[in-house]
Amino acid sequence: MSVIIRKSLLELIFSGAFMKRWNDKLRPMELVEVDKQGHKMIVAWLLFLLNSRDMDVARKRALGEAIIEGGIFDYLYRLVITDIKPPVFYRIKENAEDYRTLTNWVLKELTPRIMPLGEDFMRRMGEYLMHPEDKGLARRILHAAHLYASYSEFKLLKSINRMDHELTEIEQSFIDRLEAMRDLNGVAELLDEDGTVLGGFARMCGRLRFQKRWSQTPRVPETSVLGHMFIVAAYSWFFSMEVGACRARCQNNFFSGLFHDLPELLTRDIISPVKAASHDISELIHEYEILELHRVVLNPLKAGGYTDITERLEYFLGLEVGSEFKATVVLDGVITEAPEADLAGRYNHDTLDPKDGPLLKVSDALAAYIEAHTALKNGISSGQLHHALYRIQQKYKEAPVVAGVQVSALLADFD
Repeated sequence: MSVIIRKSLLELIFSGAFMKRWNDKLRPMELVEVDKQGHKMIVAWLLFLLNSRDMDVARKRALGEAIIEGGIFDYLYRLVITDIKPPVFYRIKENAEDYRTLTNWVLKELTPRIMPLGEDFMRRMGEYLMHPEDKGLARRILHAAHLYASYSEFKLLKSINRMDHELTEIEQSFIDRLEAMRDLNGVAELLDEDGTVLGGFARMCGRLRFQKRWSQTPRVPETSVLGHMFIVAAYSWFFSMEVGACRARCQNNFFSGLFHDLPELLTRDIISPVKAASHDISELIHEYEILELHRVVLNPLKAGGYTDITERLEYFLGLEVGSEFKATVVLDGVITEAPEADLAGRYNHDTLDPKDGPLLKVSDALAAYIEAHTALKNGISSGQLHHALYRIQQKYKEAPVVAGVQVSALLADFD
C-alpha cells in the first residue's frame, strides 16, 4: 500500500497548537503541546548524536529512525488523550490491562487519519504504543527529552504558583526521573543549563516558544516559531515517506525541518513582505542571521567540543550552499548542491547523505498555509491572512508538483 498524505493528517499534526498544557496552573503565557514537542525533539536529536558517536552507520541510522518515529507516535497518542492529567495517565499505565484498553481506543480514534500512511506505519505504531515497557536506547532518549522539555515548562510557571500544594511533589518527580537518566551521554550537561554549552543551547532553543509567528496579525490559535519548526519537521517526514526517500534522506528532512528557523533565535520572526521588500534587504537579513548564528550558537558549541553537532546543524541549515531550501548531497566528502530530480533517482542513497531542500520549502509553505487557513476558519478576518493564502496558492498553481509532492492538489482540499 502506497503512502498518501491528505489534508486530515496535516490538520491533525497542526491541532497540537490548540492543546493547552499545565491548564490547571497559573501560567505566564499559554503553553501548548506542539511547542513542547518541538523542544523535546530538539533535545532528543542532541542526545541521539551524543549516544551514537561510537556506532557504525547502519546502527546509527536505525536509532535515528526509531527516535523520530517514536516521537511522532508519542505525539499522536498525546493528541487523543489530551484531557488526562499525567498522574492519572501514569496510574493507568501501571495496570497493563487498563493501558491496553486505553491504547486500543486511541488507535481506533487515530485510524481514519493515519490509514493513508499505510499498513506498515499503522503496525509499527501499534507495536510501539502497546509496549511502553520497552527500555531500548531510542525510548530512553525520548523519555529523557520529554522530561527535560516538560521540566523546562515547569520552571516557567514555578515562581507564580508558590501556593500550589502539588508544586514540590511535581518538581521532585522531575528531578528524580532525570537523575535516573544520567547514564545517557548528555543528560548531565543538559541539567546544568548555566554551566555547560550544551545545556545553554538546549535552553536557548526552548526560548523559541516565546517568539510568535505573524506577530502583527491576530490569529487563533497563535503559533510560535518552536511549534512551527516541529510541524514542518513532521510534514517533511511524512512527505519523505510518500516520495520513497531513503532512510538518510528521511531523517535529514525531518531534522532540517526541526532546525530550519533556528536563526530566528537571533533575529525574531521576520515576516515575508519585509524579507521580500528588496534583494538587498533580504541579503542583509540573511547575512546578519548567519553571523549571529556563528557567534551565539555554532562557535560556542564547537569550542565546547561538540563539532559533530555544529557540522550537522550547518548541513541542515544549508550554510555551505547558501540556503536550507536547496537540495544537497555529499559527494567524495564535499557538500554539493544537487538537481532536485536526482534526489529521487541516482542520489536517493544513504551513502550520499541526501537532503531535500525543495521538499522542506513545501512543508514550510503548507504549515504557513494551515496557520492562515485555520485562523480565517476560526473567524479572524485579516488582509494579511487572505493575501498569504492567495500567494501560496498561486505559487503552487504554477509549480503543482515539487519534489514529487502534489502540492496544488493538497491545497485544493482546503478550498
